[in-house]
Amino acid sequence: MTDIELQGLTERIGADHVARRLAVETRREAQLFGQGTLVFNVENWGLAPWIVETALKATGLYGRARRNADRVEVRRNLVISPRLPAAFDGFTILQISDLHADISGGAMRHLISIVPTIACDIGVLTGDFRGKTRGPFAASVAAVQALCTRIKMPLYGILGNHDSIRMTPALEAMGIRMLVNEAATIARDGETIHLAGIDDAHFYRTDDIPKAAAGIPREAFSILLAHTPESYREAAGAGFDLMLSGHTHGGQLCLPGGIAIKLEARLPRRMGKGAWRFDNLAGYTSTGAGTSLAPVRLNCPAEITVHTLCRAG
Repeated sequence: MTDIELQGLTERIGADHVARRLAVETRREAQLFGQGTLVFNVENWGLAPWIVETALKATGLYGRARRNADRVEVRRNLVISPRLPAAFDGFTILQISDLHADISGGAMRHLISIVPTIACDIGVLTGDFRGKTRGPFAASVAAVQALCTRIKMPLYGILGNHDSIRMTPALEAMGIRMLVNEAATIARDGETIHLAGIDDAHFYRTDDIPKAAAGIPREAFSILLAHTPESYREAAGAGFDLMLSGHTHGGQLCLPGGIAIKLEARLPRRMGKGAWRFDNLAGYTSTGAGTSLAPVRLNCPAEITVHTLCRAG
């Protein structure tokens, strides 16, 4: 892809942001130590997938883990807020996160079979379309397009720490309105809510919540799409009502009872998956539809989530 293909995005979000994101991708995306909020980036360690798969095979859990990774559950979450405009009472949002489409073939095939049966008002994709953190992304884009052609609702998305900003034009060409430190207004029966999205705060550190929220009235109901939930304090401070995230995979490989062995994020464990609250901010961290490193899951089902907004319980 040439930089000419990024011209429209550059005009929309600014040349400085695009240049900064590309600089990290070019010079530091393969870095193992000290990038972003990470001390050691296991996803850039070539031996990591082999170690994970070998350990599972040695314990006799590999077959089960592979089968688990190919199944995707439909979860439902109720978000109650008296600040929600009356016209949006019952408004539904389908959240799909962490597809890692090129290494999650079984999960992608399952998703393609179930998404046509789900009716929501809008859909949001909260980052990590690509499996690896660097390199070619054509296979991921093609798999995402195969999925999106079966989703019959307006789509919004953000980039994750596995994604290149160069993927954005292709994602928007398939009908996803990508939000890169931007916001969109959603209207219904004369009333509005606001949907903002930030760039990756985990690896690239190119998030800008003040910029994304700049045009949103403080009294308005607003939703933030943030790939990692690590930005929860700033989101609450900016007055957002709801934050939808992914990134953690819920641990992906968990002990019985869903206890994560490791969460690749700096935040309280209670925010590592599912619904949570912080001050006046309601949040939800998806366990994701796909998998990282290898297509395996234990005691941590993959998911897509239907969020229903309500004014009262």
